[in-house]
Amino acid sequence: MDEFRLAYDRFRLQVYADETSTQKQEQPRSVKNALNSASTSNNKSKKKKQKKGKEGYLSTGKRETPLDVNLEALALDIESSSQQSGLNKQPGFENFKQSKPSVLHVDPKYLNVENELRRIFGSKVVKSFEKSNQSSSSRQVRGGRRGNHHIRKTVLISPSDHWPRWDGSLSMEFLETKDGYHYFRYTHSSSYDQAQRAFEAAQAIHDLNGVASVLMYHPYHLDSLITMADYFKFVGEHQMSADAIAKCLYAMECAWHPMFTPLQGNCQLKFSHDSNKPLFKALFTHMKNMDRRGCHRSALEVCKLLLALDSDDPMGAMFCLDYFALRAGEYAWLEQFSEDYRTDTSLWLLPSFSHSLAVCRFYLEQEESSNADTAKASSADLMNQALMLHPPVLTKLVAKVPLKDQAWTNILKNSYFHSDQIGIPSVDHLINIYVEQNYLIWRLPDLQKLLRDGASHVIQTLEHNKNDAKDWTCVRKEAFPSNKNEYGHLLVQDFSDTVQTLPPDNLQNFMVDMRDPAHLGGHVANPPAGGQAPALHDVANRNPLAVLFESLLPWVNYGGPEDGIVDENRVNEQGQGNEDL
Repeated sequence: MDEFRLAYDRFRLQVYADETSTQKQEQPRSVKNALNSASTSNNKSKKKKQKKGKEGYLSTGKRETPLDVNLEALALDIESSSQQSGLNKQPGFENFKQSKPSVLHVDPKYLNVENELRRIFGSKVVKSFEKSNQSSSSRQVRGGRRGNHHIRKTVLISPSDHWPRWDGSLSMEFLETKDGYHYFRYTHSSSYDQAQRAFEAAQAIHDLNGVASVLMYHPYHLDSLITMADYFKFVGEHQMSADAIAKCLYAMECAWHPMFTPLQGNCQLKFSHDSNKPLFKALFTHMKNMDRRGCHRSALEVCKLLLALDSDDPMGAMFCLDYFALRAGEYAWLEQFSEDYRTDTSLWLLPSFSHSLAVCRFYLEQEESSNADTAKASSADLMNQALMLHPPVLTKLVAKVPLKDQAWTNILKNSYFHSDQIGIPSVDHLINIYVEQNYLIWRLPDLQKLLRDGASHVIQTLEHNKNDAKDWTCVRKEAFPSNKNEYGHLLVQDFSDTVQTLPPDNLQNFMVDMRDPAHLGGHVANPPAGGQAPALHDVANRNPLAVLFESLLPWVNYGGPEDGIVDENRVNEQGQGNEDL
């Protein structure tokens, strides 16, 4: 009974979050009708009936409270009350308590991309776009029976009506509570493990047809969906790629533990567990998809969720956070985050945050005007510190933006800004990531002036006191003492705004191992000689959908009648036999 109540409360919270995220907050139609009829009707008998119906709809117990009060209490207290009512009654959850609000608390109403698109482009434009896509959605379900099942409402994404029913092949288990954080891990059913072995066998021989076959019988197999998303991205089918990622997130949210509350920033899902890795991959890709659509506020919330799920930050969400905060205009939040977030290295020492905090302070100064906080450093001072600490950033920005004025040429002639390498592998790698992701921000004239003035001030300072350069060199070495690239696992191309595509000749090898090869032992199909996929494929006794996926690949050859391949009629007969699958 408690679990049912928790699930019902979670569902009501999700409905409330979606309703409040739209610009026009409409009261439920049934409540409006009840209130209007009760106030305008002159018939006494009708008044009594309507009043009785109104009370029955609004009251949730013996005590009657206004609707606004109920919704506010639901939004603020539902998760904490759920934990206290449900967890303390289960063995092993006695210490599962609500932690204090986290700086990484995720606002669920901003996770909905459609809401942000409506705010940016207007409801009419979004509705027109959705209407144009309805035909393509209907084509996906044509030719088979449309499932008469209810699609669960989720927070991370908005599922489509034509998606298959959630098969329950994933689940989540609670591990422990430590230092105020609650640790969880995904677990797989036996059917999912069987699908995983089939996927690994297809992956070992670069057989995309085998991956498509896995999805036919296991539509929510995570690694297969991520692989197909990568493929669709490489061939330019970005909407299909985004749909595959959305299915991943839908499946993983459906498997959440009743007590898993990641939006509060108090739950950990460690990347070291193999079963947790697909969530991080899917969330990061989902975040980049939002960025390309211009939904930076939604991308910021997903980025906060990524960082909150694992404090080790395996995906490098920390180096996206400042960018999305600036693009979304969340300047005050970014300053607060830099002060409150606990990390081994001060955030202002990172190339990204040192420059982003200067930009953040610049815009806050414009908003505050006469009420500026004199206790905080000015944007000019922060920019000077950033340039003294990481001079190669300026050199790379001039080339990447690009900045072609003569003033920049004169600045780069100075020996301090002449090199594009700092000599510390970790710092150089982080500078490359920052410039690749944030260069668009520096195309604004006001920020270019801030950067140019800061560079000129640094040059003047070094002319009067050359020891400042040595002091900042010591600061860098103290902050980044290692001679190894501690961030080498983060690829610069993953933080780029350009979508990579592969030529047809190279698509055959686009499937890269997403798991350690040691995990593949015993379940990998024997690859053909030379490690290549078979050049000639037979379509006999094959599922039509699998053949369709395979036919998209340029290296697949179905041959002709002289090769012993069946004709079109035989393929059609085979397709009719598998139509009901």
